Amino acid sequence: MLHYRRIRDLREDADLTQTKIAQVLHCSQRVYSNYERGDIVIPTDILIKLADFHNVSVDYILGRTDNKETNR
Repeated sequence: MLHYRRIRDLREDADLTQTKIAQVLHCSQRVYSNYERGDIVIPTDILIKLADFHNVSVDYILGRTDNKETNR
């Protein structure tokens, strides 16, 4: 499984708890924790919500680029 290190880093940089991000995503803290650890694959719609929330690209979250900018 993937390890989604960047979503943890983005959350911590914003001084947010897993519970707060889980509320934004309408999921439980446990599910969000599983996303961060890579225990479960993050669904595409959740990846998009996370990218929009943190104002970064999905490619940045997935580690495909180091450029945080979105292509809007």
